[in-house]
Amino acid sequence: MNERNGFSVAGIPFVGFCLILAGIGGWMVVGAIHGQPDAPPLTLLLGGALLLALDAFLLKGFFQVAPNEGQVLQLFGKYAGTVRQEGLRWTNPFYSRQRISLRVRNFESGKLKVNDNDGNPIEIGAVVVWQVLDTAEAVFCVDDYENYVHIQSESALRQMAQSYPYDAHDDGKPSLRSHGDVINSHLRDEIQTRLGKAGVRVVEARISHLAYAQEIAQAMLQRQQAGAIIAARTKIVEGAVSMVEMALDQLSQRGVVNLDEERKAAMVSNLLVVLCGERGTQPVLNTGTLY
Repeated sequence: MNERNGFSVAGIPFVGFCLILAGIGGWMVVGAIHGQPDAPPLTLLLGGALLLALDAFLLKGFFQVAPNEGQVLQLFGKYAGTVRQEGLRWTNPFYSRQRISLRVRNFESGKLKVNDNDGNPIEIGAVVVWQVLDTAEAVFCVDDYENYVHIQSESALRQMAQSYPYDAHDDGKPSLRSHGDVINSHLRDEIQTRLGKAGVRVVEARISHLAYAQEIAQAMLQRQQAGAIIAARTKIVEGAVSMVEMALDQLSQRGVVNLDEERKAAMVSNLLVVLCGERGTQPVLNTGTLY
């Protein structure tokens, strides 16, 4: 079932028609009460009452449509179309009407506890921005489309979280923590696939909360700290080796001192201790000879 335009006319001109109809009916009733000579009083009274009753019935057809809003029309349970024109409108008084907001809406899911691709328990939440595109599908294809959006979004979030690890172990492999754009795009597509039958378009979906579950948070923090220390030490060693190599080359080129292999090894060892040590080193002065 797809949305189609429902029957309605501009309400302001029809207000004038109803006022004229009410005026004629009132004039006939008043004329019958005061004994109008041109027609039988009973005929005028019945005619005026009929016109007033018809006018009251026609007044039920008036309704308002706000900006970014749609009115779904039904005739005895059958879908009769949707009105999106703004302002005061008039339609068949037998139509029942349901107001549907077409504005962009958003909600934040609760913090869900799931297992990532590595099997680690994590907590994850998301913000989903959505709006209704097809009012007929939203009303008739699903029961309570707002609740449907919330439940299906959380289901898609669980499915997406299980497809990626929390941290990337291989370069280039997407992870929940390091590849935000890829993850958000996947989440949006996953939710849109589930909500397509509800006439809803997902504007944006983003991770709003991401953390390890409490039972493993401390252990994972230690692992992250260890990884950071290893990475820092790797950089320090690379820099220290480059500095030692540069020092030996410059001493050799300038002829400052001639060192044999044994003394070079000792110098390299001392320089690496100085450059790679966590604490400041205490120098030892040699008052003798090098040999």
